[in-house]
Amino acid sequence: MFILLDTLEKLVDYMRKLGVDFCDARFEQRENLQILTTNGNIRAISRNVRSGVSIRAFLNGHWGYASSTELSWETLKSAAEKAVKIVKSTKGTEKIELNSVVVEKKYKPPIKINPQEISLEEKINLLLELDKAQRKADERVVNSNTRYSDSCINFTVVNSEGSKIEWGEIRIGVVAMPVAFEAGKMQSSYFVKSGTRGYELVKEIDPNVEGENVAKEAVELLSAEKPPGGYLTVIIDPDVAGLLAHEVMGHASEADEIVKKRSFLTGVVGKKVGSELVTMVDDGTIPGAYGTILFDSEGTPSSRTIIIENGVYKGYMHNLETAATMNVKPTGNGRAQDYNRRVWVRMTNTFFEKGDWDLEEMISETKEGLLAVKALSGMEDPVGGGFEARVLKGYIIENGEKRKLVRSFTLTGKALDILKTVDAVSKDFTLHGGNCGKGEEDFVPVSTGGPYMRAKILVGGG
Repeated sequence: MFILLDTLEKLVDYMRKLGVDFCDARFEQRENLQILTTNGNIRAISRNVRSGVSIRAFLNGHWGYASSTELSWETLKSAAEKAVKIVKSTKGTEKIELNSVVVEKKYKPPIKINPQEISLEEKINLLLELDKAQRKADERVVNSNTRYSDSCINFTVVNSEGSKIEWGEIRIGVVAMPVAFEAGKMQSSYFVKSGTRGYELVKEIDPNVEGENVAKEAVELLSAEKPPGGYLTVIIDPDVAGLLAHEVMGHASEADEIVKKRSFLTGVVGKKVGSELVTMVDDGTIPGAYGTILFDSEGTPSSRTIIIENGVYKGYMHNLETAATMNVKPTGNGRAQDYNRRVWVRMTNTFFEKGDWDLEEMISETKEGLLAVKALSGMEDPVGGGFEARVLKGYIIENGEKRKLVRSFTLTGKALDILKTVDAVSKDFTLHGGNCGKGEEDFVPVSTGGPYMRAKILVGGG
């Protein structure tokens, strides 16, 4: 249940009287469930329920933070005094006017089936079916792994500008990862389905079909050849395109990195950074996507932010502070991992927009090249702008036809060099959900993705 609004209002009024420029209080109640199975056995079931209040005070360009899991008035009042004391002890004379969007409303998550109303037994049975289907697919599958997770979060935010907001977020994810082995070779693959949806998302999964498909993909990779190397024409799939959008261009477009001049995209607004086919967006309003949010942790409504439009760099993602510093509107990208962490500028759903090519057309018009499929990992490099991604598999393209299957390889290069060579973008479009850290911590749910994109990229590491 929500903490009473009048308690947070009283807390904010109290801080305001202590002489700060801006203050807010955010209540969160989080309930998370995770189930893991391996080789037909339940490996772990964990349920975590916790709640707390984040308190912030802003004065002369600086923040004071405090939090509490004890929700009595005296404890919250003491935490508020601590936040104000911290910010007043910080030397600063710069006056920054935070332009908060004032909202007074209560929202419910837009779901059909609340996962909390589904029995634990039903969730376990779904995983065991998915697990079994992987091992049934082929005797070379030596290890099957599945994971189910759901999270239900309630938020209440009150600030000194007059906002009073209550809303909820529900997320669900199902993962399968088989491992195949033969003649000293080992390969794996993965299946993921996730979103800000209810249990209806899970009911769309056919565990037998998805388990068999992902297992066969792992087995198929056992006979895959070594990938080619060098500077090649590469068609990257939506998963890999999303990695480029998120890890390099996305993190470098977070305005707190711009203000600190720690991004290679500092000062590039209005400049050409890619071909005319490249448009990149952060959009936290997409229904059902894993990174979708109604509001950020500061109570700013989520929005669609165009970062690159037809190859021209348009602007950055902002929280309240960076928007005020750069004299622009906040974009709803001020996000915190939870009530015990500070707010950073963070992405939501970050992707390249789709184009007007068919994938078959892109392949047929590629004389020699490589089709890169399924990202495994990527490197975050907002300072240097370098791109590095490990890809699960690929297909050699010869004379406009997809031919040999090749195993895992690495794609590298400077992000802007790659984007300037993009000459084809597909109609196909997919988003994939996951969790993103700011550096190595402060994780928040996000989505990445986009279309298939054709560009010149350095291939190696096979």
